[in-house]
Amino acid sequence: MKKPILFLFLFIAGQHLMAQVSVEGYVTDQNGQPIVGANVYLQDTYDGASTDTTGYFSFETTEEGDWVLVATFIGYRSEELPIILGDGSSKINISLKEELNKLEAVVISAGSFSAGEETKREVLKPLDIVTTAGSSADIAGALNTLPGTQTVGEEGRLFVRGGSGAETKTYIDGMQVLNAYNSAIPNTPSRGRFSPFMFKGTSFSTGGYSAEYGQALSSALILNTKDMPVQERVDFSIMSVGVDAAATKIWDKSSFSGKIQYTNVTPYFNLIKQSLELEKSPVAIDGNFAFRHKVREHGMLKFYGNFNKSSVSSLLADIDSPEVKTKYQLDNHYYYLNSSYRDVLNDKWSLKSGFAFTYSKDIIGVDQGNIAEKQNGMHAKTVLSYDVLTQLAINFGGEVFHRRYQRFLPFTADNQLTEAGFDEQLIAGFVEADLYTSNRFVTRAGTRWEYNTLSQKAAIAPRLSMGYKTGDNSQISLAYGQFQQTAEDRFVRVANNLESEKADHYILNYQWLSDKQTFRVEAYYKDYYDLVKFNEDTPDDPTAYFNDGYGHAQGIDVFWRDNKTFRNVDYWVSYSYLDTKRNYRNFPSEAMPTFASNHNFSFVYKHFITDIKSQIGWTYSFASGRPYHNPNEPGFNAGKTRSYHDLSMNISYLWKSNVILHAFVTNVLGVKNVFGYEYGTQRNEAGRFDRRAIEPMAPRFIFLGVFITLSKNKSLNGLPNL
Repeated sequence: MKKPILFLFLFIAGQHLMAQVSVEGYVTDQNGQPIVGANVYLQDTYDGASTDTTGYFSFETTEEGDWVLVATFIGYRSEELPIILGDGSSKINISLKEELNKLEAVVISAGSFSAGEETKREVLKPLDIVTTAGSSADIAGALNTLPGTQTVGEEGRLFVRGGSGAETKTYIDGMQVLNAYNSAIPNTPSRGRFSPFMFKGTSFSTGGYSAEYGQALSSALILNTKDMPVQERVDFSIMSVGVDAAATKIWDKSSFSGKIQYTNVTPYFNLIKQSLELEKSPVAIDGNFAFRHKVREHGMLKFYGNFNKSSVSSLLADIDSPEVKTKYQLDNHYYYLNSSYRDVLNDKWSLKSGFAFTYSKDIIGVDQGNIAEKQNGMHAKTVLSYDVLTQLAINFGGEVFHRRYQRFLPFTADNQLTEAGFDEQLIAGFVEADLYTSNRFVTRAGTRWEYNTLSQKAAIAPRLSMGYKTGDNSQISLAYGQFQQTAEDRFVRVANNLESEKADHYILNYQWLSDKQTFRVEAYYKDYYDLVKFNEDTPDDPTAYFNDGYGHAQGIDVFWRDNKTFRNVDYWVSYSYLDTKRNYRNFPSEAMPTFASNHNFSFVYKHFITDIKSQIGWTYSFASGRPYHNPNEPGFNAGKTRSYHDLSMNISYLWKSNVILHAFVTNVLGVKNVFGYEYGTQRNEAGRFDRRAIEPMAPRFIFLGVFITLSKNKSLNGLPNL
């Protein structure tokens, strides 16, 4: 009896051994590199193995017939392969594709500083706009501490990488803003019209920006208004230059925020002597509002508006005859309205649409004659986004600009009012695709098409950007793009048929980013062409204007920010080197423009002192000398001003839980900065042209303010606004 049982056992065991099938192979990524630790198994069984250091796997199974072999590894998409198990062994090689995770994937950083609530890792927070010493709570003032910008103290605008202030355009919720800066008398800085308190995020592009944005030759400043607030509040401010009041009201699906401010610097100028003789100190009243309404689950409708009325009058001495003074009066009326709607239509489609209207009128009084400049414009745009695949997204849309510019000159001898101006219509379309080859590599390719009724010409501007993630915190990016912009109003009003000015951008960027530290270095080259040139002897002759100008700008920008190394300390350092020349306007030869400087440096420091509930900060800014033309010496733009130095300081003190005391002073050391020189038109007795330095109105500017917040939340205060 024992022998038959033993025989049966051996027979069954033999059959089992004979049914064993070996499954083996290699698991690699798309580049053929072995994946270590991948799991490979037969679906719905326990038969499987893990890959070794060469990507090799091997296991045995008793299963036969049609099965599914599964390979998985974290960060890669699972692969399921049908196989047939029979006698012998099965050798299978498997290639896994990387799983795309857009939260961890590379982002394109070439030419762009982004910050805000929607940015995972911030380079410059919105709060920095108003807490940076020397910025005077002005958006451009804070951005001038970033690399790629040049300090142009007599203008107050953003001058980026060899581009003038007119070559940087501002967009609010995707819509272009006309006349984004307050009007100012000659050689005095202007401020941005828009309160930084109304925005949740800022994207400052120094070049190579998206095909969605046009009519900006050098730079795009993109501001996004706040979404629904979470707390009702009322704010009052009493300042050394005026007063303001703001309020926020919230309903179930809607909210309203508004602010009005009255500025009058007469008392301040009576205390602090100014170098410019003013007949009437600057006085202004301005306000802004924002209405938001939730639509459906993901939709948001916004209305944003701004108005401003200002007036100033100065007396300017003639350089050749100082006893002769010219009165220059400036009155400005400004209105801006922006409406936008965004929505997620489904899991594939999303929508952004908007409309903006701008009205601006300057009345310029020179002695007894008045000149009026009026501009109004409309901008409408719609953008659709479609996620074709996890790895591929497409943005496309269209927009229409309409702009009317009019300039009314004083009455002529025969009492006729002369007028110059133009009407411009611009139609544009764009398409752009983001392709994620992997979590480490992304490509953005697009193009923009524009047709301008002034030149009656169409143009296509390609854009291309790429980003490659070299490590968990580091990446490199490349960007290229063609950009164009209608020439400045003062030229187009004379020669309406001028073509757009153009520039090509080439950018290489390296960025290392952690939660509390940022390092960036970026090299760039810009090629300018079709710039406006004109004959200075016949400035009012349309035939004297051409698009023959050209130029270039090249350089390197370095940025380091750290709020980790030192407790309660946040600081950043930026440096820019710029080499630029142009042959445009009335230049007799290629030369460096007067607004450019070779070296710019900023060091910003902020210290939070919890024991005394205070924040102190200081900013040191340096710029090498700028060129100017001296008619007494040979060469064009051969002179150089002295270097620019400015050490500014500020302090915010939490007096009570809802009361903030804030103060700042610019140019603490009282350095005498010179931005350039103006020369007379006649030679003096020594046969030379007299000159006058272009300087700040005063060595320093001092600000004091008390900010009070009223809310149900007693701990709510105005610190985020300072």
